[in-house]
Amino acid sequence: MRATRPNEYWHIDVTVIRLITGVKVYLHAVIDNFSRRILAWRLAERLDPTTTCKVLLEAGKEIGCVPTVVADSGVENVNERVDGLVETGVLNRILALVEVAFSNSMIEACWRSLRHQWLYLHMLDSFTSVKRLIAFWVDQHNTTMPHSAFLGQTPDEVYFGTGNHVPAELKAAHRAAQERRLTENRAARCRLCEPTDAALVKSLPNAETLGLQ
Repeated sequence: MRATRPNEYWHIDVTVIRLITGVKVYLHAVIDNFSRRILAWRLAERLDPTTTCKVLLEAGKEIGCVPTVVADSGVENVNERVDGLVETGVLNRILALVEVAFSNSMIEACWRSLRHQWLYLHMLDSFTSVKRLIAFWVDQHNTTMPHSAFLGQTPDEVYFGTGNHVPAELKAAHRAAQERRLTENRAARCRLCEPTDAALVKSLPNAETLGLQ
């Protein structure tokens, strides 16, 4: 499933993060299908349908269109409050693997990156520390980390349309780096490449037998 423009399709999901104390916290987030930009997120101490509504409303501020939200059929996404938000017409909703055949894998892939490439490298000892770690990762994901699907552009650059020059610049830089490496490798010399010293050859055992004299 691929959108043709920003805010055409969104993905929403919640993931459970367990602290070292055994306490669970719940991370809600909305990601844009076209750019993979995280539009809004909230960390909560309990699973509450109102958090889903808050995240969706925050993501939809001043976008000027009605997005279609892909969600799973969990209780956090299918409830009276979220249903009421859908009925207002500010967004459409489709249920993954229920109303359509495809899954909500785009945001699930985002969760895997967050967990294994960042959160699990730190001590998850409190709600505050987890929130701080997530805030840093979201900022880096959106603004700094290039995405291979966009030929080096960041999600922010794709979402706002400011990175169209990036693929061509990276391609040129890659070509220039290859040329520099070839030049440097060809200019490098090692002892085996030095001119053969005749005296050294004569001193080798069996030099005459080997035909080196």
